Amino acid sequence: MTRVAVIGGGTSAEHEVSLASAAGVVGALLEGGHDPVALTIDRDGDWHDAGGCLIGLPGVVHVLRTCDVVLPMVHGRGGEDGALAALCAFVGVPCVGTPLTGSAIGMDKAAAKLAAADLGIRVASGRVLTRASAAGYEGTGPAVVKPVGAGSSRGVTLVEDAAALPAALAAAFEHDDRVLVEEVVRGREIDVAVLGRPDGSRRVAPMLEILRDGVFDFDAKYGGEPPFVVPAPLDDATWARLRADAVALYDALGCRGVARVDFFVPDDGVPVFNEINTVPGFTPASQVPRMFAADGLSYVELVDLLVADAS
Repeated sequence: MTRVAVIGGGTSAEHEVSLASAAGVVGALLEGGHDPVALTIDRDGDWHDAGGCLIGLPGVVHVLRTCDVVLPMVHGRGGEDGALAALCAFVGVPCVGTPLTGSAIGMDKAAAKLAAADLGIRVASGRVLTRASAAGYEGTGPAVVKPVGAGSSRGVTLVEDAAALPAALAAAFEHDDRVLVEEVVRGREIDVAVLGRPDGSRRVAPMLEILRDGVFDFDAKYGGEPPFVVPAPLDDATWARLRADAVALYDALGCRGVARVDFFVPDDGVPVFNEINTVPGFTPASQVPRMFAADGLSYVELVDLLVADAS
């Protein structure tokens, strides 16, 4: 029996999503015969043990050191950006998922685009704005405005005309001090899930298509039955290109465990990189578990595999 610390919550706008992912993982670990130990970070950044009692950092370190492996399920800042991976490295406990550097680059949408472009992966043109530089910025056409370091489409706005730009920037700056303004890419939204194994092999699940017009925003993701199709209907050439691009970026960032790489596929068939998620949503209904379920790997089996590979 493996003792697994599962960390949920966090201070980002994805707090509730992180709690749901952590709860799902705890259930899967119990079903798989493991010994999960739940730790929760509240919205103020304070840690609580499985009984809800407040514990300080020394208490956190003590709990982590009693575990065989840590499985962080904190999406967004303070988790997906590598902060918890770094904590585990200092404590000396194996951690599921991508280490600090890859997580930090992946969480930063602008940095991830630079990494993808350097690999020859197609990216949308865009510009990073700060609060100071945004004051003099004038948009020239349709754009997507998004916080550089937020997730779950928080603060993301599709801007069709210049008059809507100030409000979109204000919404994005509520979540980050840096904002990415990108050209609009019209095309199919395809997600690719990559699972890295300790022997260096890469397992890519059947790909998922999001059937939606406009931005796949927070309400669309979590407000009801998401419009997913798995496997996505793709021709062999497009499938191969998506797989190659996703694995190349996964490897370049030094990812471990599972990561979800999101693309747009326009009419010309050449994928455009959107973002990479090193701690993707992980309830049984989330994209990654659905994709691997379509590949014959159940939710419980996927969680068990992640724990075994990190131990």
